[in-house]
Amino acid sequence: MALPRRTTATTFTALAVLVTLGLPGGPAHADDEDPSAPPGSVTTSPPPEVDANSPGLKLADGATLAPAKVLDIKSVVEDLGGEERREDTNSDVTFALQAEVLFPKDSSKLNPEARSRIQAIADEIKAQNATTVRVFGFTDNLGSYAHGLTLSKARAEAVHDQLATALGSTDITFEVRGYSEDYPIADNTSEQGRRKNRRVEVTFPRGAATGESEQG
Repeated sequence: MALPRRTTATTFTALAVLVTLGLPGGPAHADDEDPSAPPGSVTTSPPPEVDANSPGLKLADGATLAPAKVLDIKSVVEDLGGEERREDTNSDVTFALQAEVLFPKDSSKLNPEARSRIQAIADEIKAQNATTVRVFGFTDNLGSYAHGLTLSKARAEAVHDQLATALGSTDITFEVRGYSEDYPIADNTSEQGRRKNRRVEVTFPRGAATGESEQG
């Protein structure tokens, strides 16, 4: 009877090792689950110590350091329902609005509540002193490509018209396009993914804030 108890203890030990090391066999989180901690925030071992005097860290004779490079860091903020997403990079700001919060189904006529969302984007365009704005429309892969192309362009134009009215400026150059089902940002095999793909994106360059320019 002692042998089965030792076997059981060994099994539990092996599982504990697997869980500790994060090897296959431990619990896994699906992509759509909300883990208790953000991915990458937990490490299983301390970082290695680095010897600053190591010969491998020294430049060879005649060698020079490469020019410094600023990495393009992207920040993405999405509201709880995924209806609106903002992406910030070193050079651009992009707002993506799901079509459902802007238009009735299969329509390019703006909902009354869409105007407040577009006004908020116009306020940010003014704050960034942007003079070029891109307004791109997208659909999911349901229906024909040609119909999606027409609808996505009409929706982009509707957002452009409202933006231009809110901005009230003739110094801004707009680029308006419709891309139908091209460039999806989610999986079109699920309604949740298709909802993300049915969107209008507004992109403009980052610039000096209005307050900063007035201080100069």
